[in-house]
Amino acid sequence: MTEPSTETPNPPAPDAAALQADFENALEAARAEVRQAVTSEYGDRLAQAELRAHAAAAGVELPALQYLNVGAFVTDGTVNSDAISQFVSSLPQPATKPAFAQNLGLGRQGGSPVPQRTTADISRMTHAQVNAAFHAGQFAALQRGET
Repeated sequence: MTEPSTETPNPPAPDAAALQADFENALEAARAEVRQAVTSEYGDRLAQAELRAHAAAAGVELPALQYLNVGAFVTDGTVNSDAISQFVSSLPQPATKPAFAQNLGLGRQGGSPVPQRTTADISRMTHAQVNAAFHAGQFAALQRGET
């Protein structure tokens, strides 16, 4: 009687096409994983850059980016330009007229309401007339070094 063999039979050799398909599937999964990691890391930065560009083109001021959910503008790894355009168009346009007078703190503006005297006028005036003109502010231009 022959004894049964304790060796296990060799498994069938894997098909080269099946190995190639498994390799391609694994490669595609790795690429998708890397794409997802890069998108999650840089998607917000891309959305911030697009927000700034759209706001600059529209001439509006963005609220501070720390208060915006920038991730809402990233879908499936791409920046949603339509959503950004819609958001930027909803922002208030800047006022065309400044809220405050813009000439504050600039010093004297315009001419003097009081007619000014010259050094030639002083020589033809009496002492009382010079004092009256001085108190009326008619020598202000001379005191500033003008004329």
